[in-house]
This record gives sequence, structure tokens and C-alpha cells, in this order.
Amino acid sequence: MSRYDRYVLSQLLLLFGLFSLILVGVFWINRAVTLFDRLIADGQSAMVFLEFSALSLPNLIRIVLPIAVFAASVYITNRLNSESELTVMQSTGCSPWRMARPVLVFGLTVGVMMTILSHLLLPAATAQLKLRELEVSQNASARLLNEGTFLHPSPGVTFYIRSIDEDGALNDVFLSDRRNPDETLTYTALRAFLVRDEDNARLIMVDGLAQRLITETQTLSTTNFRDFSYDISALMRSAATPGRGIRELGSWELLTDADGLASREGFRPGDLAEELHLRFARALICVAVALIGFSALQIGAFSRFGVWRQILMAVFVLIVLEMLRGIVSEPVLADARKWPLIYLPALLGMVIAAVFLWLAAHPVVRRRAEVTP
Repeated sequence: MSRYDRYVLSQLLLLFGLFSLILVGVFWINRAVTLFDRLIADGQSAMVFLEFSALSLPNLIRIVLPIAVFAASVYITNRLNSESELTVMQSTGCSPWRMARPVLVFGLTVGVMMTILSHLLLPAATAQLKLRELEVSQNASARLLNEGTFLHPSPGVTFYIRSIDEDGALNDVFLSDRRNPDETLTYTALRAFLVRDEDNARLIMVDGLAQRLITETQTLSTTNFRDFSYDISALMRSAATPGRGIRELGSWELLTDADGLASREGFRPGDLAEELHLRFARALICVAVALIGFSALQIGAFSRFGVWRQILMAVFVLIVLEMLRGIVSEPVLADARKWPLIYLPALLGMVIAAVFLWLAAHPVVRRRAEVTP
């Protein structure tokens, strides 16, 4: 690489890191507020909060990377233009194609980062996050229960707690079990305690009333009890989300065992094809976004009002590509054989960048197009 390439590439990577850090921080703070309320306020430790935050970072970084690439490309190109550094390069005979080389290397570098993130880090982090959420949801501590709220841990089951003491005791408990269509069981108790024994969890109710309603005869029988044990292990297991999510699947598994995943875990072939090829397409999007940000600022003559029109045009192109990504996903979801459509937005973005560079390399053609009524 020439000195010019190394200089521009270093500036792009520096601004890319800065923009990525800022954007990830903004997105993370927005998510951390909800996460903090859900974990810390329910009695979890700060370490659990930090662990959940760290596991959610790969998905945030995936969202932020293309935005940071575009911002760095536009900012550095605009600065090189305003400081006449690109003008000096043009005066030495460098074409826009030649000056775009470090931008292309920059896009490929970020594309490699996105590839590692999409194929390795994101599936592993998503699977671990789901596992930790399952462990937290199955924690038998009463602090994880919401007081003053009617909970539905399983279809046909309603659970209510008026308040929770500091020692974990539950006050004024209501439990309705309607899973059996032939009868309805209702339990009320002044106090209750959650007790866990290995994989089993039991609700120990004290000073309460058990009611049994026979649906067919509408016969109601009641029993007062001093203490009563109710097994809630099945309820806690049913509250967990069964199976794996599609983002938890490894890319190699998606590539080699798509039919097996569709039959074993109920995924549609279109969903699997879209997820797999979208992971590859994200890297190409980073390359396309970097080139669009650079090439869009190369077209158009010098103006004392700046290059805001070119920037708006580049933003408009990105919006169109994002809309196109949503459009091409529908046919792929319906028919997995149409997976090449997933790459259309990235390839179209590269073609648009190539057209911009060609116009920048042929200013006479551009001026004629501008003056033609």
C-alpha cells in the first residue's frame, strides 16, 4: 500500500472506531435501562446485569457497524475534500477509482469483522444469553416474582401475589389451575414460600383454602388447610421457551443440515436460507456502504455551501437499499431457492458506487447531464 492508502485507511479506521463506540454506547444505554429494571429491581446482582449486557453487545454491534462505516467514510472524504488533499491527489493524475482503493480496503476490513461477528460471536452470544435467561427465569427465589400482578406461567394457570417480604415470604397468594377441562382448582393462602429441591420446585402455602369445582355437575367442594405443598416444577418448565431460536444456530449447521433443522425443530426452509445468506450479505453491505459514502461525495462541483446535497443523496441510496432488503426477504422466506435475492441490495449498492465513481472520473459527461433540460 502507498503512503496515501495507509494514511486514508488509518483515518477511516480511527473514525470508525470512534463512531462505533459512540453508537454502541447510545444503543447500550437505551437497552440497559430496561435490563436494569428487569434484573436489578427483581433482586439480581450487578454481575448478572453486566453479564446480560455483555451478551447483548454482539447484536448491538451488528446493528451499529454499517452506520459507523458510512459515517466514517463520509466524514473522512468530506475532510479530505475540504482540506484539498483529494485535489492534490487528482492533480498528480490519480483517478477517483485509484483514490477509492483505501476505502475499498476499509470496507473489506470491516466486512471481515462483520463476518466473524455474524458467523461466530452472535450465534454463541445469543445461545448463551437465552440459556442465562432460562436459568434466571427458573430461579426459585421469590424476589423474581412480580407482586401485585396476575401472572400466567402456563396456559390455564393464573398466579397472584399481593406483596413479597424481605425474607422472601409471599403474602396473600392466589393460584388458579384450569388445565384440566373437567375441574378447576383454586388455592388461596395468607402466606406462601417457594422451596427448591434440585430440579423440583414447590409452593408451600400456609393458612389457606382449597376449592375444587367439577365442571360437569357444577359442584364446589372446599377444604381449609394449615399448610399445603403444590408442585410448580411443570409450570416453571413450561414458562421457558422450548427449542432454539434461529439466531442461535451455527452457520455450519445451517449450511450442511438445513433439512434436518427444518424437520427436527420446525424451522421453515425459507427462514433458514434467509438467516444463512443474510450473515454473508452483511459483510458485503459494509463494503457497499463504505464505497457509497466515498463515491457520492466525488460527484458534483465545488460549492461554498458544502457537500450536503451529496450526503443527502448517499443517505437516500442507503434508505432505498434498506427498503429493498425488506422486499427481497419475503420471496426468500416463501421459497428457499430464491436465496440469491438476499445479495441484491449489497450488489446494487456496489453498482451505484461504481456509477458514482465513473461520473466522478468523467466530469464532462456529468456536466452535460446537469445542463441538459
